[in-house]
Parts: sequence; structure tokens; C-alpha cells
Amino acid sequence: MEKKMNSNSHHQNTPRFVCHWTLLLFSAAVSAISTTPAAAAQPFDYADALAKSLLYFESQRSGRLPYNQRVTWRHHSGLTDGLEQGVDLVGGYYDAGDHVKFGLPMAFTVTMLSWGIIQFRDEIAIAGELEHATEAIKWGTDYFIKAHTGPNVLWAEVGDGDTDHYCWQRPEDMTTSRQAYKIDQNNPGSDLAGETAAAMAAASIVFKKTNPHYSHLLLHHAQELFEFGDKYRGKYDGSIAVVKSYYASVSGYMDELLWAAAWLYEATDKEEYLNYVVDNAASFGGLGWAISEFSWDVKYAGVQIMASKLLEKAKHKQHAHILKQYRSKAEYYLCSCLNKNNNNDNVDRSPGGLLYIRQWNNMQYVTTATFLLTIYSDFLRDSNQNLRCPAGTVDHEDILSFAKSQVDYILGSNPLNTSYLVGYGSKYPTRVHHRGASIVSYRENKGFIGCTQGYDNWYNRAEANPNVLIGAVVGGPDGEDNFKDQRNNYMQTEACTYNTAPLVGVFAKLLQLEENNELELVASYRKKI
Repeated sequence: MEKKMNSNSHHQNTPRFVCHWTLLLFSAAVSAISTTPAAAAQPFDYADALAKSLLYFESQRSGRLPYNQRVTWRHHSGLTDGLEQGVDLVGGYYDAGDHVKFGLPMAFTVTMLSWGIIQFRDEIAIAGELEHATEAIKWGTDYFIKAHTGPNVLWAEVGDGDTDHYCWQRPEDMTTSRQAYKIDQNNPGSDLAGETAAAMAAASIVFKKTNPHYSHLLLHHAQELFEFGDKYRGKYDGSIAVVKSYYASVSGYMDELLWAAAWLYEATDKEEYLNYVVDNAASFGGLGWAISEFSWDVKYAGVQIMASKLLEKAKHKQHAHILKQYRSKAEYYLCSCLNKNNNNDNVDRSPGGLLYIRQWNNMQYVTTATFLLTIYSDFLRDSNQNLRCPAGTVDHEDILSFAKSQVDYILGSNPLNTSYLVGYGSKYPTRVHHRGASIVSYRENKGFIGCTQGYDNWYNRAEANPNVLIGAVVGGPDGEDNFKDQRNNYMQTEACTYNTAPLVGVFAKLLQLEENNELELVASYRKKI
């Protein structure tokens, strides 16, 4: 695999690397006169982790790949998606190790990528990765524009998991069904419409200054989708039966409608959307759900965090009563992650310190928690506040420190000394449960590989995958820090787009923090000499 990390030589790269070399020289001088064990410890390379995390989204692309595609073992795929239904559904992302395009997790992925840029845009830009990050978002939103073919029509899925899972093929060789499924006013899906509206509203903020026309287009679609989801209410898995075994909407659709309204308020500053979040707070579960999970299915913690931050603005004082209740639930979530709630109201942790929610793809909950902890830490710092939990008060530095511990666990600071970010470090999973990565690259061998041929010749191989799925965050270890790097161990070795997406902004934040600490070290050293 070609590991060209940055094919675009643009002005953003220069300051960071010049600064980096200066800091290296000073750090070397400081370490030469320091004898403490801490001085010998090597920090994690968050710049490398950030760059690799964005490469992963290029591995997951469906459709016609662009000229600047950096993951060269992939090729065009799904070029007739939507053709049977008379619509153009080419593009978008495969969610994980198979080739179904599931709308709900794809939209959540784009929302989280967008939130990361909104929160940490400068940090991502300084690292030279802003262009790649916005490209990752636009690959998703371009597809959503295509999929939203009418005010009350949204194409929800292409392909189906049942037929797809009978085959082990490269996406370039797909012979499985590419039937497309939609929601409309007779077959509602408020959860899917709401999450897609949230994704497009958040993305509209990302593109507001750099591509105002595109931003306006995204906002138009977001507003229409929200109106559609709110007017014709129902769960999308009630309308599309084939999705139930894969991405069933267990939490229902009310969290997504609150989530969409919150993002539309962020994007437009229109009171009608804030009023929706406030007026429906109790009846939609925003004030009732105090839970320890934030995921593609359950958005309440995200809504509660967003509502909490509105409390600090004077213009929201008339809504303070409701916003404070949202904040109380947000802080329950945060305190549970920090092990600061009473009794059994905390998230479990493995012996090695990893947050542990459930067996199947646990890492998705770790990365979303890490993101929410990181942004709330910044919020508390900026507002000069602390987090008051039942078991004690926590300041913003302690919150960020815990978030960093989760990131560092993912990058290799764990009992197995394994990085769960594929391609990062010297030891990482090499048998990821991923069809395209596990079969010889189409560019190397264009010979057709059939449905069962892939199982016979590639799936059951003991050898490492021929293609490295760089930047993928796999499902990760169990509650005892155990991990088996086996292709058929899909609970642990399959990666998903929504695992990696929340980490993009966090990697950039930790990189900036590390470099600021180095600058302080340089300043301190200069004073001494």
C-alpha cells in the first residue's frame, strides 16, 4: 500500500513543521540536562494519528474515486447504485467491512466529523489536515444531496446486509443486490431524516466561509429533511425491514429530532429551532434519559451537551430552567464516564482503564465519550467552571487528562501494547474483518474474485491482510483487555466509520496541547540559560 500521507503541498503545512523542528532542537537540549524518568518517556505522535485517521475515510469510499485518491489499493465501485430505482445513488461510504451503504451510521459519521472541525478547526488546519477533513465530510454530504430526491423522500440504504454477508468480495467485484430503499411520507423514518438533517446542518457550518453556496445548499436540504421527519413521524426500521438486523433504531426517533433541531439552531440562529429543543425537552426524553452511551443510535448525550453550552449566553436566559435540566443530564453522562457518579451509575472500565459499554464494537462508545469529554473540558475552561459530580468536583484539566488516557489506550498504552488504530505504531491488528483490505488489491489483480471464492481463498487465510486499512479503529478488546486478531472475530476486528470520526478533532486538540507544552518548555529553558 502506498503510504503517501499528504499529497497536497499547501501553505498550512509549513509553520507546523518549521516549529516542530525548532522544538525538537530545544527538546533535545532540555532532555540532555534532565535525568528524570519522565523526560525519557516518548509521547504519542498525534500528528501521525490524525493524518492516518483521515486516510481511513478514503478506504471506505463508494463510487467513482477522484484523481487525488491517496488509498491506492481501492478502485471504483458501486457505479450503478440506484439505477434499478431510476435515481443516482453513486457515492457515499461503506460503513464497515462490507458493502452496504447504511444511511443512519453514515450520517452520524458526517455529523461527528463536522462537529470535530467546528470545535477544532484551527488545530486541524495547523496540522495541515483541514483539506482532507473537509473532503471526508463532502464525500458524505454530496451523497446525501443525491439521496434526498424530494422534500419528503430520502434514500436510506443501498444493498442489504443479508445478501451482502453471503459474499466475501472486493467492492470492485460486487455481485450482490444493490437494491435501494427509501423513506417517504407513507413510509416514515424520522430518526434517519433527523440524523441526516443534523449532518447537513453541521456540515453547512463547516463550509460557511470557504464554500458559501455549498453551505447554503446543505442548509436548505437540512431544513427540508427536518420538516419531513417532524411532520411524518415514525422509526425508519419500521419502514425498511432489511435494516433491523444491522442498524435498528432502538432509541426511537425523538433523540434525532432534538439533535437535528439543535444543529439547525447552531447553523441558523433561528429561535424556532431552539424553541423546538426547549418545548420538546421533556416529552421527547431529553430531560428523562440519563444514560452512559452516545452513538449512531442514541443522541441524547450530544443534545444535552449542546444545550448545556447555550446556558452561558445571556439571550437564552428565558430558557434557563430547561437548559439547566439538559445540563444536569449531560453532566450525569460525563460523571459516569469519569467514575464520579454514585454506586453503580458509572461506566465499567477494563483493568487497563478502558471505558467498557458492551462486547460488540466497544470502541465506538470510547471514541464518542472521548470527544464529548474533550469539548466539555474546553467549555469549562472557557467559562471558568468545574464539573460537579456526586462523588466529587472535577476540573477541566482532569477531564481532558482522562480523555487523553482513552486516546492513548487506543494508540497502544494498554496491557497488550497494541494500537487499535490500524497502521499506527509498530503493533496493530493485521487481520481486520474487512472485505477489500483482506483480498488482493484490484489494482494488482483485476481478475474477478467471486462470492464464495473470496471466502475460500481469502477470508480463511491465517496470513495478514494484503492491504493495510490505515486509520481504522477496530472494535477493540473485551472487558478484560483481551483481543484476538482474527478475521472471523468481527466483534473485535471489524472497524466502522463512526469509530474513527470522533477522534479526528481530538487528535488535533491533543497535538496542539502537546506543542503548546513544548513551547512552554522551550520558554522555560531559555530563561534558565
